[in-house]
Amino acid sequence: MTHNEMAPSALRVAFQGERGAYGEEAVVAYYGTEVAPAPKVSFADVFQAVAKSEVERGLVPIENSQAGSISEVYDLLRTMGLFITGEICRPINHCLLCLPGQRIGDIRRVLSHPQALAQCDVYLRELRVEIVAAYDTAGSAKLIREQELRGVAAVASARAAELYGLEILASGIQTIAGNYTRFVELNREPVEPPLAGAKTMLLLGTSHTPGALYRVLGEFAVRGINLLKLESRPSREQPWVYVFYLDIEGSPAEAPVAEALGALADKTSFVQVFGTFPRAPGC
Repeated sequence: MTHNEMAPSALRVAFQGERGAYGEEAVVAYYGTEVAPAPKVSFADVFQAVAKSEVERGLVPIENSQAGSISEVYDLLRTMGLFITGEICRPINHCLLCLPGQRIGDIRRVLSHPQALAQCDVYLRELRVEIVAAYDTAGSAKLIREQELRGVAAVASARAAELYGLEILASGIQTIAGNYTRFVELNREPVEPPLAGAKTMLLLGTSHTPGALYRVLGEFAVRGINLLKLESRPSREQPWVYVFYLDIEGSPAEAPVAEALGALADKTSFVQVFGTFPRAPGC
């Protein structure tokens, strides 16, 4: 059964940004057209909307194939008590948008979300313009239209150009042609782990001693469990102490994964499992 078939009519799904944001495109791609996308200003607002039952689900970007992990989302996963119950990887095609009738040489300033700016760093350096970070890609396009900002362009999607009546000065301006963003689904409750083709995401802490992380990872290695990602983040409790986010292949419903997680009890200060879900194609 596809996500389109599972999603009930008018399922409310929060995403970060304005209409026309890549987050909204991901929502429609994941759930189908029978969905009610709910735009939110920040990632924290998306988490809050799910936690307070304002919406049924949230969909947030967690990493980009070029610019890397989105640290704020990782930190929110640790503190908000939500579960990850799915994922989708989406190709991202960045465009340079402006008010109609302008040329590249007229642009003096470019607005967009910091992640989008980072993904287009080479192109933007060659433009020799002022780079201004904003809260959203589509929001930058909307601002240009609302304030009739001439000499200003936004890095956003082709759909944002259509929605806000802007022209596309250039398309495909991302530094790496194969530019993908991975989005994860936020839920108040976990889902039953799939028996095959699963991915598990977890967070753990180790003692600040030599070999501590090596011993933890060894529990996965000796059981043949593939480590898909390892991300370190400051603990936010003590200076220079870190916690580790892991993506592994497999499910706690499988004996090797269950045994590995059990073996971590005396090798970690804590383990927090965010969820187990079907691994999406390309993720």
